[in-house]
Amino acid sequence: MTQSNSPEPPFAAIVVAAGKGTRSGQTLPKQFAPWRGKPVLRHSIDALRKAGCAHIVIVAPAGMHQMARDAAGVTKGLSVIDGGATRQQSVAAGLEALADIGFERVLIHDAARPDVPGEVIRRLLSALEIRAGAIPVLPVVDSIVVADGELMAADAKRDTLRRVQTPQAFRYAEILAAHRTWPGEPVAGDDAQVLRAAGGEVAMVDGDERLKKLTFAEDFVSQTAPALPVRVGMGYDVHRLAAGEELWLCGLQIPHDKGLAGHSDADVGLHAVVDAILGAMAMGDIGQHFPPSDPQWKGARSAQFVEHAVKLAGDAGYVVGNVDLTLICEAPKIGPHRDAMQARLAELLGTAAGSVSVKATTTEKLGFTGRGEGIAAQAVATMVAKT
Repeated sequence: MTQSNSPEPPFAAIVVAAGKGTRSGQTLPKQFAPWRGKPVLRHSIDALRKAGCAHIVIVAPAGMHQMARDAAGVTKGLSVIDGGATRQQSVAAGLEALADIGFERVLIHDAARPDVPGEVIRRLLSALEIRAGAIPVLPVVDSIVVADGELMAADAKRDTLRRVQTPQAFRYAEILAAHRTWPGEPVAGDDAQVLRAAGGEVAMVDGDERLKKLTFAEDFVSQTAPALPVRVGMGYDVHRLAAGEELWLCGLQIPHDKGLAGHSDADVGLHAVVDAILGAMAMGDIGQHFPPSDPQWKGARSAQFVEHAVKLAGDAGYVVGNVDLTLICEAPKIGPHRDAMQARLAELLGTAAGSVSVKATTTEKLGFTGRGEGIAAQAVATMVAKT
């Protein structure tokens, strides 16, 4: 018998991205936060597209459809819908959104698991040839006990237990029917439970440790880099000077006939420091954490941006070693304010004033800073692993 060379039939996917991710320490919902150079959500979208997914439904928080589209980075074969009060309701809404498109197979995936190996997707789809559903699992290697409050109540047989991951794969008609006929409150832990409750069989395939769920701030430090005793980042920022604006530099209001214009208080020095810290930690940049399109940051004090970056680094196991900041402008003169700036910046960074340097230079009246049109800043931050 000759093998058929016909391509695999296309499949659809639902990416559940409607949560808040409050434990992750990110300013944005974690599915939109940067990870390994791009939004968390985009990693899943790219992996599904590469595996042959023909249509993706993103289940997003209400009011964040455009943010979801921007994070996905694609427009063709993409739908964005509101999530429900529970994960099960969000998935059910995603399945209903596919009802008129006509796919026989669907993958349901949590956006918080961005590293999706193609081999896992292929194993899941292959399992659907004989089963209505399939899930990726990993063995439990630690000893497991049943807890009764703070006391050990009983042993658990780990050889019968598995760690369940996503994506999970289903024959579309059967998982849709299972959701529509679910008898109780919509609080199932995952969709395999929904299918089994309706009598469907769920196959288990080998999962992958790469499918780790992003949960805490330390998960957002680049997992491709080894644990380093020292990390270094650089930041650069520019804001224009405008009449009628307050001038904030290094967390201090400076008397001047013009101020810096921007969505927040436009503190160019602090913005450069924030980017330096985030850069050292491989956690994106200030625009990803505090997007200027978000009205909540209108007029915000940049001091909170610094404190947020320091907290993220701290949660990942790092503290500020030292920061070197250079302000580039013709006016105002920085010298009279340097000591106060260093003290305020050290306070925000949670370090000693001797670990902070604030310098100033001009461009000899060349360029936009030389013409007094704006102020630039560049910063270098050294982050040291906690001992």
